[in-house]
Amino acid sequence: MLARHVCSAIARVAITTSFSLLTACVAEIGDEMDEEVDEVSEPLGASSAAGRAALAKRWAPIHYQDVDRTGSHGLEGRGDYLTRVDFDGDWISTNNWDNTPSHPLLAHVYHTVVETSTHWYIIYTFFHPRDWTDTIFDTEHENDAEGVLLVVGRDGSEYGQLLGSVTVAHKDFYSFLPSGSPFTGNHESVDGTLSFASFEGVNHPITAQEAKGHGLKAWPSYDIDGDGVKYFPSLTTAEEPASIYDNDVRYKLIDGFGPEGLWPRRQLATLFTSGSFLGDKSGGCGITSSLCSTNSANAPWGWDDQNDGSILRGEIATDPVKLTTYYFKTPAGLSSTYTFNPFQNVGDPNAP
Repeated sequence: MLARHVCSAIARVAITTSFSLLTACVAEIGDEMDEEVDEVSEPLGASSAAGRAALAKRWAPIHYQDVDRTGSHGLEGRGDYLTRVDFDGDWISTNNWDNTPSHPLLAHVYHTVVETSTHWYIIYTFFHPRDWTDTIFDTEHENDAEGVLLVVGRDGSEYGQLLGSVTVAHKDFYSFLPSGSPFTGNHESVDGTLSFASFEGVNHPITAQEAKGHGLKAWPSYDIDGDGVKYFPSLTTAEEPASIYDNDVRYKLIDGFGPEGLWPRRQLATLFTSGSFLGDKSGGCGITSSLCSTNSANAPWGWDDQNDGSILRGEIATDPVKLTTYYFKTPAGLSSTYTFNPFQNVGDPNAP
C-alpha cells in the first residue's frame, strides 16, 4: 500500500513538471513566432542603416565600365577601375592620383537613401582616383565622382517600384525612364529608356560609364567599347577586376550616411572644399601642368547641371523631390515632405 502511494505521488510530480515544461516551451515558441512576425511585418524604411542597405542593394545598378589602356595615365586600364575614396588607407584626397599605381582598387560604390511617405530617392556614387586623358586636347584632374539618382515609388510592396532615374555626366544631367513608368518629361526632356538585367533573381537597372572622364548614363547610351569591366552589387564583397575584360566583379555598397561614408566627412579639410574633392597637380597630373585642374570633382551634394534652370547645385541629392518634379511630370499624390533626409537642416554643405 505504501509503495502504491509513493508511486502515485511521484507520478503526480512528474506530470506536473512535464506540464510546466511544456507550457514554458509553448510560451517561448510563441514569443519567437511573435518576434518573427514583427520582423516580417515591420515596413522597410530609410531611417535605419539596415533598411537603407536593403533598399540600396535591391536597386543597385549592374554597372558597365568602359576601359582604355592607351596612355600612361590610364595605367593599362586600371585608371578606369572603381574604388573607394580612402582606397590608399587615408582620407587625404590630394594624394589619390599619386597613389593609384601602388594600391589595390577594390570596387566600392557609395549610396544614400532619403524618403518621403510616397517615395525613396537613392543616390549611387561611383568614384575613380583619376579623371585622365591621353591627348593634349583634354584636361585631367585628381578624383572623379559621378553617379545616378533612382526614384522608387512606395507602392505597398517591400521594395517599391523603380519609376525614374537621373544620371550625372560631367556638367550635365540625363534622365531615363523604365518602360511603363507613369513619369513623363517636364522642364527637361527624357533622354532614353532605362534598361534592366537579372541578378540574383531580380531585375536591376543597367548603368554605364565612359573611360577616362567617366561620364555616367543609362546603358546603352554609354557602353563598353572593346575593353571593359562589368560590376555587380554586394553588401559584403569588394573585388578588383582580374583583367580589363573581367565581366563578373563585385562592388561593395557603402552607406554614404554611415561611419565609412562621405557625408559625415563633408567638413574634413583634407578631403573637401566647398562641396568638391581637394585635388592638386602632384603625381604627374596633366600632360602639361596647365592641363591639370584642381578641386574639380564634386561630391553628390555638389553635383550640378550647367543649364537646368531653377535646380540648385547639389539638389539632386539634398532635395531630390524638387529635382524629380522639375525633370518629370509625376502622378498626383507625390509627397514633398521628407520623413528621412540627413542632407537637410545642417546648413549649406557647399559653403566655403
